[in-house]
Amino acid sequence: MRALTHSSFGPAEDVLTVDDRPLPVPGPGEVRVRTVLSPIHNHDIWTVRGTYGYKPELPAQSGTEAFGVVDALGEGVDALSVGQRVSTGGTFGVWAEYFTARAGALIPVPDGVPDEVAAQLVSMPFSAISLLDFLALSEGDWLVQNTANGAVGRMVAQLARARGINVVGLVRRAAGVDELREQGIDNVVATDADDWRDRVAAITGGAPIIAGVDSVGGASAGEVLSLLAENGTLVVFGAMASPVMELGSGDVIFKQITVKGFWGSKVSSAMDAATRGRLFGELLTRISSGELTLPVSAIYSFDDIADAARASMTAGRVGKVLLRP
Repeated sequence: MRALTHSSFGPAEDVLTVDDRPLPVPGPGEVRVRTVLSPIHNHDIWTVRGTYGYKPELPAQSGTEAFGVVDALGEGVDALSVGQRVSTGGTFGVWAEYFTARAGALIPVPDGVPDEVAAQLVSMPFSAISLLDFLALSEGDWLVQNTANGAVGRMVAQLARARGINVVGLVRRAAGVDELREQGIDNVVATDADDWRDRVAAITGGAPIIAGVDSVGGASAGEVLSLLAENGTLVVFGAMASPVMELGSGDVIFKQITVKGFWGSKVSSAMDAATRGRLFGELLTRISSGELTLPVSAIYSFDDIADAARASMTAGRVGKVLLRP
């Protein structure tokens, strides 16, 4: 079978190639899936670079989320059937024509869900809704987040609005405000304006901001922290710009701020089945109602992985870049 692999760490557009690999055989409790579509996530790019929390042994396959069709069942699997549509968001090496996964890691996809939605149903949307649950915010509370125009940022804004939670989004350029407004997302402020803090205060009407989400690191983390109310919580979701956070010690000390880390895969693996089922049910409901949208920017073949990787990192892109074997 054909699979995207790399024998060294580096930029995905430089090191990923299409190679022939043996067709995987599902072991006990496993399922083989024929891949239909798979998204490119930032953490996939970082893993290929060798800069993510998980560093595979080389040579390595790549990709972590995919939608496909069950092709073969391993011993002891009776909850799934051949031909069934499934998605997974935590299986490494899915950028291949076929992959194997634990049966428990696969989520059955209803026939009415389009392939393009099913391909990106798990990682980003589930991280977004898990993050909201993690924050334990109540209706009417205020949340601030940077990278508001990123995939998770946009989903957090949509899901929070559906739950009655208020969100202020921060972006680094003025164009991002207009881009999000065109997608129906308001309360966004560009931090390249001198009066951006005043604009945040005008949006909230002076209401306390209970929690903040930082996905950038560096000085941006401190900007989010500075907006939090006393006893607020800063959740560190990512480090797109810098692995070091620049936080004002005065804000942390005098506001009694709590700083927490959030790694979606860890939170998901520790989550009980009832909570996972409730959150996935809410995701499908929000998607069906149009409250949560999962746009697609473009679909590329494995052979065009270099173009696909570059497209996935393009500023201002709306929607996920997907791969098709």
